[in-house]
Amino acid sequence: MKDAFFLMAGPCVIEDETSPLKIAETIVEMTSRLAIPYIFKASYRKANRSKLNSFQGIGDEKALKVLRKIKEEFGVRVVTDVHDVNEVKLAAEYVDVLQIPAFLCRQTDLLLEAGKTQLTVNVKKGQFLSPDSMKFAVEKIESVGNRNIMLTERGTTFGYGDLVVDMRAIPIMQKIGYPVVIDVTHSMQQPNTSEGVTGGTPQFIETIAKAGIAVGADGLFIETHPNPAEALSDGKNMLPLNQLEDLLQKLLRIRQAL
Repeated sequence: MKDAFFLMAGPCVIEDETSPLKIAETIVEMTSRLAIPYIFKASYRKANRSKLNSFQGIGDEKALKVLRKIKEEFGVRVVTDVHDVNEVKLAAEYVDVLQIPAFLCRQTDLLLEAGKTQLTVNVKKGQFLSPDSMKFAVEKIESVGNRNIMLTERGTTFGYGDLVVDMRAIPIMQKIGYPVVIDVTHSMQQPNTSEGVTGGTPQFIETIAKAGIAVGADGLFIETHPNPAEALSDGKNMLPLNQLEDLLQKLLRIRQAL
């Protein structure tokens, strides 16, 4: 039987100094009982926003200190996005995994700088790229002596306002030689809406999660929030926190059946 998948989960962004710890506490307790390796996920700042007045964060160092507190208090690894070369050094002081957003997966300088930290680098596949082409992002990170790499599938652009998930991407990227994660909630996005706020189809989260685990994804990426309707970022494609455990139990049964 294949080892259990690992989970990267948490809110889209650090919204304040207290609620992320409550979310982390809930997921840590849950994943400990289910024996699922867990990495807490939250962006310390959201740079890829459509509208000028979209929420970006509570301040970089304040948010990064929240991530460090979660790491120390609950004994879990933490992951956050970096958007620019100048962000890498600061973020690397607080987290265990640096994540390269999908839109930036071809940014050579950013990949090299993240790689130089020797932290694990999770590169999200661009919505515009074939899975096989992710080998070039990997080569850039490897060129600075870092082989702590993960790749993430998060859907492919379909027209102007939708994404589709090609499950062939998971085994194709696994052949590159590193763990592959299925980003379930971002795959549910409906970008480029006329309101300038990303929409989503969260009713299909379970469908995509089941399919990803069934085809052998090494890890699962889920953004979750106690009340997605009140989330300050990506609320329309997040999973309510109280639905996470039921989903994980179903996915464990699928993994065991392999």
